[in-house]
Amino acid sequence: MIAEDVLAKEFTRVVTDYYPKVGELLDGCHVKVITCFWGRPARRLQYIGIYCPGEILPYVQAQKEILREVADNMGLVQVVCMNAKRLLRDPKSKLKDNDPRLWLELQIVST
Repeated sequence: MIAEDVLAKEFTRVVTDYYPKVGELLDGCHVKVITCFWGRPARRLQYIGIYCPGEILPYVQAQKEILREVADNMGLVQVVCMNAKRLLRDPKSKLKDNDPRLWLELQIVST
């Protein structure tokens, strides 16, 4: 089984190789593979989470069909784009406690 961070780097590499303009957009974002379990019996599902600054988010969402196609070819279920700054400012978010490294990376992305 491929590790999530390796899969995220491979996703970014494939997008950059085949769609250079979309790859430039992903340079300013944090790409992460997220694993969840759904249903009975629980099935393991993986999807791509793209954390973007608010200024880039509309441009990334405009290219979502290309991103979904690449994710589907890699065996991933979906692509989800999120505003990094909004996630960091959410008062109910426990991201800083649960995943401090991701929290710091999102700080860098959102500036």
